[in-house]
This record gives sequence, C-alpha cells and structure tokens, in this order.
Amino acid sequence: MADSTSSGKESSNDSDGTSSGFSEPMAETPQAQVTQVNSFRMPNMDELRAQEVWNNCAIRSVASGVMGGGLGLFMGLFLGALDNPLMQDEMSARQQFVYTAKQMGRRSWSSCKTFAVMGFVFSAAECIVEKARAKHDVTNTVVAGCVTGGSMSARGGPKAACVGCAGFAAFSVVIEKFLERHT
Repeated sequence: MADSTSSGKESSNDSDGTSSGFSEPMAETPQAQVTQVNSFRMPNMDELRAQEVWNNCAIRSVASGVMGGGLGLFMGLFLGALDNPLMQDEMSARQQFVYTAKQMGRRSWSSCKTFAVMGFVFSAAECIVEKARAKHDVTNTVVAGCVTGGSMSARGGPKAACVGCAGFAAFSVVIEKFLERHT
C-alpha cells in the first residue's frame, strides 16, 4: 500500500519553504539533473604582474619582516604596559608613568626587532625551499621553522639551536595545519 502524500520527488526546501542551498537530484527523469559549473575568469595583466611581484622571495621576505615588526611593536607595547615597577610603593604617580612609558618603549623595540627578524628569516627560508623543491607542502614549513628556530637560538650553543629548530618547526606545522583547516 503506497502512501498518497509521497510524490516520489526529493525536496531541498527547508520547513519554512526556503532553499537550503543544496540541491538533490530529482528521481523522475535524468534531464532534470542539472550540474552547476562555476565560471572561470582569466587574470588580467595587472593581476599577473602583482602575482609575479609577490612571488619574488626578497619582496615576500621584506614584507613579512615589516609585518612581523609591526606585530612585535604592538605586543611589546601591550606587555610593557603590564610590567609593574619593583618599588611601586616608593614611586609617585608621575615616576610610575615615566617608568611604564620607558618600559613600554624598550619592550616594544625589542619585540619589534625580534619579530621582524623571525618573519624575515621564516619567509625567506620557506620561499627558497618552495622554489627549490617546486612544491608547496608541509615540508617547506618544517624546514623553514627549523631554520628560523635554529638561527634565533644559535647564540645559546648547539643544544639550544637544536631545541629551537625542533620547537619552531613543530610550532610552524601546528599553525600551518590550523590555518589550513580554517581556509
């Protein structure tokens, strides 16, 4: 016994009558099945030139260094504002303000330099490895992270350089996977 309310068609409408954005094929005829093809637009000359400029490792590295420096500047300002003077009870409000302003300046400049170098080295290493391998995958990120972490901690000796290499490479992979999932 067949149900009289069923018509044999699948509906893609929600309960309020609006389309959900997903279309299911109709069961009646093959002609009713329509596949939607997104149109493809060729880039114009200006877009090709801009892409070619951005593919230059030197430009990409300098841009990453500048952006890293900006991030470090703001982080230093924020973290410098959180530092409390040791002799807070003995300082006047003006002395505390001057101390905090100087501390923010020192912290922001130090963080600016560190993040600028980190961004520059990471971007340059990743770009060079990517161009040499002619692939864009997680191996480039691991190598760039290792080079960056090792070079940033090389002053501490070979053990510190190895730990910095492994730590920054692992951190880079985690960030890469996180960003890959959210794009």
